[in-house]
Parts: sequence; C-alpha cells; structure tokens
Amino acid sequence: MSLIETAIAERRSCPKLEAPAPDAAVLDRILGAAITAPDHGRLKPWRFLVIEDDGLSALGELFVAAESSAGDVSEAQEKTLRGHPHRAPMILVAVASIEPEHKIPVVEQQVAVGCAVQNALLAAEAAGFGAYWRTGPMAYHPKVKSGLGLGANEEIIGFVYIGSPGGEAGKRPSQSIAEVTQRWAGTDKILPWK
Repeated sequence: MSLIETAIAERRSCPKLEAPAPDAAVLDRILGAAITAPDHGRLKPWRFLVIEDDGLSALGELFVAAESSAGDVSEAQEKTLRGHPHRAPMILVAVASIEPEHKIPVVEQQVAVGCAVQNALLAAEAAGFGAYWRTGPMAYHPKVKSGLGLGANEEIIGFVYIGSPGGEAGKRPSQSIAEVTQRWAGTDKILPWK
C-alpha cells in the first residue's frame, strides 16, 4: 500500500489515548517528520514543547490559573481544567514563532506550522500511536502562553495529544471530492469537477 492508502487515508483523530506514549526514538521520528513541512522562505517558524508526566499536572494548574484570572471558577470547572492535559500521556505544544515584519506573510508562517502538525499526526499514526489536535480557549490565553514560556512573537497553533489508542478512533464524515472541487477555466467559467 502507498502512503496515501495507509497513513493519510486511514488517519483519524483518536480521542481516547492511554500509556504508553512514544519513546524518545519514536518521538524523534515524529518530530523529524514535522520539521520537513513546507516552509516558504525557510523560516523554520515552528518549535515544539513536549509535556508528559508531572508536566501534565503543571499544565492543568496553568489552565486553572488562566481561567481564574478572569473571575471565579467553580470546583467542577477546576477539576475539568486540571483533567484536560491528562487525556493523553503526552502533549506536543506546536508553537509558531512569527516574524511579523518578514516578507513572508504571517498566515503562511502559521500554515507552515499547521503543516508540521499534520506531518506529526501522520508520523504518529504510521508508528502505531493515536493522536489528535486541539486548540480551545487555553491555546489563546495570554497567561497560558506566558506560563509556557512563549515570546511576544509566538502563538500556540495546537495541543497535539499523543498516546496508545484506548478505543475506536473517531469517524470521519463522508465527503466526496466533487463536493469540494471545481474546475476554473477563466473568469465566470467555474465548472463542476465531474
């Protein structure tokens, strides 16, 4: 089977993840795949934070502190926030290090990091691990960004949860190529794909 028929076509987000996470050698292969992503201008706008073990609990506390900075947080909310990082034995935080004044537009720098995340997801799948990409309010919260050591020019593109599949992967909604593809044959000449 080809790459398209295996890792790409079969990849699904796997929301139930458990130990073990990839070991150091497999993680190096996953990150090695990530940094081969397309990168207009060769800016290498990505960096990754690996969070596991006690770091997961520390991230949960950071989430609680961030949410509490906006007002009161109930015990139930605190429990949920503390639990979020423990949905997997490992999290990769994909960080975009943006050069806002560069001739390469910011959106292209962000997309490059998104491509790196996709490569990491495919590499994890190929190595027999499950993974999923999340953002949510904590990815954009200044207190979380500061607590993770991000600079003023950096942003979180996603939290990539990785571990061993603990259940069925999510189902992908069916979609045909014809639903999302058209032929452009010049101004005012958009034709159906087939």
